[in-house]
Amino acid sequence: MTSDSAIDGLDPEAAPSGAGCVECDADGGWWFHLRRCAQCGHVGCCDSSPAKHATGHFRETGHPLVQSFEPGEGWYWDYAANEMYESGPELAPPTSHPVDQPAPGPAGRVPSDWAQVLRG
Repeated sequence: MTSDSAIDGLDPEAAPSGAGCVECDADGGWWFHLRRCAQCGHVGCCDSSPAKHATGHFRETGHPLVQSFEPGEGWYWDYAANEMYESGPELAPPTSHPVDQPAPGPAGRVPSDWAQVLRG
């Protein structure tokens, strides 16, 4: 991926929708890791999370690119190409959820048996 801001499916000015998964926050759910839509800023949970809201957002909107929303990670995933990019254009801040927010998260909503839940 290049750093060209004209990449289809990417708007570097779109701010993230919040510090956690929009849908999980709305329904009291929890997530393993977070992904941020590079086109509209929607923050959703990853495919290792119980609800897989980031992929659901792609299916509903067709927005192909997400960036990790985890502290210290800058990689992108392209759903349309089924391809990972180690880096790409810088998106509007913040670039991750708060450092003190645990993963899995959020604090207080993660079940004590979360690892077994994720293994299914």
